[in-house]
Amino acid sequence: MSSPPLPRDPRSNRILEALPTEDRDRLIRSMVLVALPIKTVLFEPGEAIRAVHFPIDGVISLVTPLDDGAIVEVATVGNEGMVGVPLFSGGSLAVRAISQVSGASLRMDGAAFLAEVDRAGALNDLVHQYLSALFGQISQAAACNRLHTNEERLSRWLLMSHDRVGVDDFAITHEFLGQMLGSRRATVTLSAGILQAAGLIRYHRGHVSILDREGLESVSCECYGSIKRELDRVGVPPHDGAAYRGAD
Repeated sequence: MSSPPLPRDPRSNRILEALPTEDRDRLIRSMVLVALPIKTVLFEPGEAIRAVHFPIDGVISLVTPLDDGAIVEVATVGNEGMVGVPLFSGGSLAVRAISQVSGASLRMDGAAFLAEVDRAGALNDLVHQYLSALFGQISQAAACNRLHTNEERLSRWLLMSHDRVGVDDFAITHEFLGQMLGSRRATVTLSAGILQAAGLIRYHRGHVSILDREGLESVSCECYGSIKRELDRVGVPPHDGAAYRGAD
């Protein structure tokens, strides 16, 4: 079976795109293109991580399930990153990885990924960069969830999702919006209604449309910009700003 080609559009995975051509092509030969419908679970808390996913589009959430059935989101991953990085240190993670906006990813077997990281080349550097950015996102989101309003947090989440899916309209369940906000359905309805009344979004029957991107940015807290800057640094060496990518 031939390997799927890496998509050459704005929704390609940015970590893979930052690799030198030779490294990227070698990795692609070890990958399988998979669909990730909504609510696809990639791994459970404490479960051995056997594969790494490089999302192309869609949004994957890292959530912490509690004993009472509640779920709290701690981070989101899109085409700027990868899911399964704890494999790099030989461990598991105390979260569930679940697809919350449908999309696709390039899946790589864990053993093949570790072999590539052991080469101590560009992928190794990028994994470390992304880990730093991911931890930064988790820290920023924790502060955001504690200090900012539901409308600000919802705007941040919608902007980050918009960046990743590359389209203005995407499906998102009411249930997950409640998990993301840590709020009841009535609060979700109120917050989405405020943004809709302002003409920033349209939300109907599990679909959200971004109508006014600039307006949404003005409502969001500073956390969106802070997280985006950290993620955008992945793949850009600090000494000269040049990407890792080799000549195509």
